[in-house]
Amino acid sequence: MVARTLSFLELFAAQKRPLSNSDIARMLHLSASSCHDVLRVLESRGYLYKSKQRACWYPTLRLLELAATIAANDPIVPRMLALLQQLRDALDESVLLTKVDGLNAMSLLVLHSSHPLRYLGTVGDRVHNLHATSVGKALLAGLSEAALDGFLESAVLTACTPLTIVSPAALRKQIAAGHRRGWFLDAEESEPGLTTLSCRFSFGSETYVVTIAGPTLRLQPKFSKACRLLRRLCRHLGKADPLRDEALSR
Repeated sequence: MVARTLSFLELFAAQKRPLSNSDIARMLHLSASSCHDVLRVLESRGYLYKSKQRACWYPTLRLLELAATIAANDPIVPRMLALLQQLRDALDESVLLTKVDGLNAMSLLVLHSSHPLRYLGTVGDRVHNLHATSVGKALLAGLSEAALDGFLESAVLTACTPLTIVSPAALRKQIAAGHRRGWFLDAEESEPGLTTLSCRFSFGSETYVVTIAGPTLRLQPKFSKACRLLRRLCRHLGKADPLRDEALSR
């Protein structure tokens, strides 16, 4: 029931227009009666309103008000936002903050570049293809030797692009190299034309990853600068109170 309700809200966001009961039922492959039940519950809680003239539904601003309250009281992201924005502005490339949970990770914050051609991630995205992405390699770097051995023995290292590393031995070497230099690289291994750099840090008892992502041709001339700023930022964010530390640009 929870998943179905969320799918209604996501559908309104995707369609960007009022929808009728039959529209929603068709798009979500639901019966008209099941769809109507969910719509009525959302209406009764103040999340939807109905236009009788068009017999269509649309979300109210209640969800926006709740989201604003939740975001304003987030215990993690606001503490890090200022420095992440500095990194994005210094490079004018997309910057992402990802929360790590073992070999799972989810984007908590996405700051986009101002360029029309840019990496477009969304909050809530999950990390896939651990062997091909810089975030995935940062996650694998946090494993014990035995756990990494187990992953490399069982994982299917699929080629996402012609440059994807599909050799367990070569992937192990790349992860070790990332450990030594302090950041992990995806050089067009997950998507053609895309380069990403990722660095992990710990805040309290939790682990996070910061990623810089952009078109390879645009990121190459500022690659050294990006690596330097990324490492410096993660050192700041890994401290007890990052906002008391010196600004990234200093």
